[in-house]
Amino acid sequence: MPLPFLLPPPVLFLMAAAVGAMFTLNALRPARKFWPLVGAGFFASWLTGELAAHHLFWQVVATALFVWAGGLDGWPGWVALLIVSLSWIGLVRIVFDARKARDVTESALREGLGTEYRSVIPEEIGAHVDDHFSLRQRLFPLPVLDGRVEVVRDIVFSRAGGVNLRLDVYRPRGNTKPRPTVLFVHGGAWVIGSKDDQGKPLAYRLAAHGWVVVSANYRLSPRFTFPDHLIDVKSAIRWIREHGKAYGADPSFLVITGGSAGGHLAALATLTPNDPRYQPGFEDVDTRVQACVPFYGVYDFTDRRGIWRGTLLRTILEKSVMKKRLDDDHAAFEAASPMSLVHEDAPPFFVVHGDRDSLVPVQEARLFVELLRAHSRAPVLYAELPGAQHAFEVFPSERTGHALAAVERFLAHQWAQHRREVAHAEGAEEKRPAGVLGEAADATSAA
Repeated sequence: MPLPFLLPPPVLFLMAAAVGAMFTLNALRPARKFWPLVGAGFFASWLTGELAAHHLFWQVVATALFVWAGGLDGWPGWVALLIVSLSWIGLVRIVFDARKARDVTESALREGLGTEYRSVIPEEIGAHVDDHFSLRQRLFPLPVLDGRVEVVRDIVFSRAGGVNLRLDVYRPRGNTKPRPTVLFVHGGAWVIGSKDDQGKPLAYRLAAHGWVVVSANYRLSPRFTFPDHLIDVKSAIRWIREHGKAYGADPSFLVITGGSAGGHLAALATLTPNDPRYQPGFEDVDTRVQACVPFYGVYDFTDRRGIWRGTLLRTILEKSVMKKRLDDDHAAFEAASPMSLVHEDAPPFFVVHGDRDSLVPVQEARLFVELLRAHSRAPVLYAELPGAQHAFEVFPSERTGHALAAVERFLAHQWAQHRREVAHAEGAEEKRPAGVLGEAADATSAA
C-alpha cells in the first residue's frame, strides 16, 4: 500500500541521504577556520565521531525504510543509495579510527614508562586496567552510571567572591581505607560548564576500580577574572589535603586531570606548586600533585606559534577571561600559559589530544609536549588519538574506553611508584637512628 508523502519517496530519500552524508563528512573533516561554522560543526562532528556505530545503524534502518516505501522508484533514489553507501564507508572508517586508540595509547605508555611498565602495577589497583565499557553502556551511552560507585554530592569546599564552590566525591561503594585520589577539573572555555556534566566516564571507571575521584567547580568568567579559576582549583587541592581522608581519599597521592579549559587549569596547577600568588590565605598548604593528565587542553595564552589564527580563542581570553589585551600585557598572558612555566621538577605528564580537534588545534598539544620533554626530568607521555574531536571522552564510546583504560594504567603505575618511594623512605627512616647511635658509640670509644 503506497504511503502518502508531500514529496516523492526518491526525493525524500535523497534529502535524508544528503543530511546523513554531511554529518559523516563533517566528522571526517570538521570545520576549523570559518568560526560561524565551527560551533555547529563541532557538535555535529563530536556526536557523529563518538557515536559512529549509532549513526551507521540509523542510516541503515532509514535506508531500508525508504527502499520499502519506494525510494528507488526514480533516479534520485539511486543517487541517494550511492551517497548513503559512501556515508557508510566513512562511518566504518571512523569506527576503525576509534579502535586505533588502543594501540596508540599503549605505545605512548611503553615509550614513556618502559615496555615492562605493567609489571610494577599491584593487583589490588591493576586488576581491571584493561576493562572496557559494558556493551549496555556502549549501546546506551547516557546516563553514565555504575552501581559499584557511591557519589557524595555538593560538598562546599570554599567560598570565594560571594560564591559557594562545591565538589562531588566518587568513591568505591563500601570503601573503608584511603584510596589513591584524582582531582577532575571541568572544561567550558572558562565561562560555562560544571562538575555535573563532564568527566563522568572517567570518574565512574576509576571509582569502580578502587580510586577516589573529586570533581570540583570553580568560578567562571566573565563574572570572574583569571587567576580566580586557578585559585579555586588549588582550593580544591587544599580541601583534599585537609578533609579528603574523611571521604576515603589518600591526601598523600593526588593526580589532577581535566579537559579543555580544565586541561589548562590542571596543567597550570601542576606547574605552579605552592605558588603563594595562587594560594591567598592558604599559602602554607602543599598543593603539589604526583602527576597530571590533561585532555585536549589549552597550553598557551600568547599564541607563540600562530596556532589560533581563524579561531575565537584570543577573543574569549581578552574579552572574558583575562579582560585585557595580549598586546597590552603580554606578561600576564605568559603567566597564565603552561608552556611558559615548564621546569625540570615538573611531575609526570600524560597529554591526550585528538587529531581532529576543531576547537583547540592539536599543534598546541604537540608544542607543549615538546617543551615539557626539553625541560622536565620526569616522564612525559603523549597520545594523539586518530579521529578524536574535542571533548571526545564525555561519551563512554569505543575510543573513550581505550583512552581511559590507558590513563588508568598510567595512574596505577604512578601510584605503584609512589608506594615504593614511600616504603623506601620509611625503611631509611627506621635504619637511620640506629646508624646515628652506632656512629656516636664508635666516636665515644675512639675518644
